[in-house]
Amino acid sequence: MAIKYYTPEGLEQMKQELHQLKTKGRADMAKQIAEAREKGDLSENAEYDAAKEAQGLLEMRIAQLETELGQARLLDESKIDVSKVMILSKVKIKHLKLNKAVTYMIVSDQEANVRKGKISIKSPIAKGLLGKKVGEKANVVLPNGRVVEYEVLEINR
Repeated sequence: MAIKYYTPEGLEQMKQELHQLKTKGRADMAKQIAEAREKGDLSENAEYDAAKEAQGLLEMRIAQLETELGQARLLDESKIDVSKVMILSKVKIKHLKLNKAVTYMIVSDQEANVRKGKISIKSPIAKGLLGKKVGEKANVVLPNGRVVEYEVLEINR
């Protein structure tokens, strides 16, 4: 069992999605299947087949969320060590070649959203920064093979 760590917001978002899928999602799916059944012979009813396939995908997502919630652990942000970069760290880094600073929060895969400044702990940048302290430099290998050097400017909760 792989334990995954979440922020309170990320965990709540996952719980809300699961609740929505189990209630409204299942009800909507049952309605679609019933409507497709009414259209006649099920052996030649493409609409019925599509609805059953969608139901399978819905149930698969519900099972996936239930598994993830079972493995989820809430991180206590007050206990985060800000002396080095780790999950849930808010880290300000500077791209040394471009002389441009950016701040990211390192989060679980499911919570990653670059537009909101949240990057996955499995991303190349996060992997390169993990364990670094303020003032240290990290060489990050990007998916295209290029190496980018960053300097850690700040680490916060």
